[in-house]
Amino acid sequence: MEQNISDAIKAALEAAPERKFVESVDFAITIKDVDLKNPANRVQEEIRLPSGRGRDIQVAMFAGAEAAVKAKEAGIFVIAPEEIEELGKNKMTAKKLANKYDFFLAEVSQMALIGRYLGVVLGPRGKMPRPCPPNVDPGMIAAGLKSTVVVRSRDRITFHTAIGTRTQSHEELLANAIAVWDRVTRKLERGAGNIRSFYIKTTMGPSHKVEVVF
Repeated sequence: MEQNISDAIKAALEAAPERKFVESVDFAITIKDVDLKNPANRVQEEIRLPSGRGRDIQVAMFAGAEAAVKAKEAGIFVIAPEEIEELGKNKMTAKKLANKYDFFLAEVSQMALIGRYLGVVLGPRGKMPRPCPPNVDPGMIAAGLKSTVVVRSRDRITFHTAIGTRTQSHEELLANAIAVWDRVTRKLERGAGNIRSFYIKTTMGPSHKVEVVF
C-alpha cells in the first residue's frame, strides 16, 4: 500500500497547478459493509501526524480568571464564560466562531454550560471543547493539537481528511498518509477489506485513485 499511496500523492501534486493559496492534500475514503447506524462502528479518530499539518492551526478556549491568563500567554483566543449564553442565542455568530477555529478547549467547570448552549453548533462539527483541568497548562494541550487531525465518518460512508499541505515534502506527506491509513484501517473490522474506494487530491485539484491492496 505504501507504494500505491506514494504514487497517488505524486500524481495529485503533479496534476494540480500552482494556486495563490496553500492547498491541503486530502484523503477521500469510501467504506463498505459497515453498519454506520451503530455509533460503535463509526470512524472517530484523532491522529497525530508525524510530519505535522503543514499549516498553523487556530485554538480557542472558554476560560476565565487564571485559566484565561494562561491561555492568552500561549496565544490561544479566549472566550469568557459570560459570553457562552449569548453565543448560544446568536447561532450565526456561533457558527462563524466554530468555523474559524480548528480546536476548542474549556475549563472543566464550563463544559456543561457549553453543551447546553453551544452543543448543537459545535457537536455536529466535531468541535466540542476538550476539557482542560485546573492543573494542566492549556498551552501544552494546544501544542499537541498542532499536529493533530480528526477523522470522522459520522453516519456517512464517504469521509475526508487533510494529511498535510503542498508546502511539505513528498516524504513528509507520505509519512502522514501512512499514519492516517493505518489508523483508519485498524478501526475497521476487515481493515482494507472494508474500503470501497480511496482517493488523494489537493484542495482544488483532480482526484487520483489509490489501488487498495489487502
